[in-house]
Amino acid sequence: MLKTLNQKISLFLLIFSGGYLVMSYNLPAYPYVPVDADLVPKALGYIMVVLAVLLYFDKQSETNEEKEKRAIPKKEIGVLSVVAFMIFCYIFLFELLGFVVVTALFLFICSRFLGYTNVKVNAIVSVLFPSLLYYLFHYLLQIRLPQGILPF
Repeated sequence: MLKTLNQKISLFLLIFSGGYLVMSYNLPAYPYVPVDADLVPKALGYIMVVLAVLLYFDKQSETNEEKEKRAIPKKEIGVLSVVAFMIFCYIFLFELLGFVVVTALFLFICSRFLGYTNVKVNAIVSVLFPSLLYYLFHYLLQIRLPQGILPF
């Protein structure tokens, strides 16, 4: 049944997406909003189920060259660990500081850490992107994101 790595991964993703969908259906419904907060998680969960099924039936066989591509050099493990820590900090501070502030800080710090050196462009993108997303979700879709320390 589980002959290839893709089939093993797809089975894990299918179980994970099933649990994700169960949790998405347990999100509370908010009255008086046209698009509820559970729309995006449910859509992502169903997309993950479809992609897991497609991955299971993928006919591509694994070669030695693909196994070598998958190997992570030891020097990159430190970089991955730091980025994982940044993601953890992002999640931890999300409700406290708010979507716009935490996302801007995360984008700026993470892109600087990963080697992007143009500070002006990095700062502009790090502020504009979460601001536009907040506007899109809050005012157009009427989905409430944590405002945190900002007064709007």
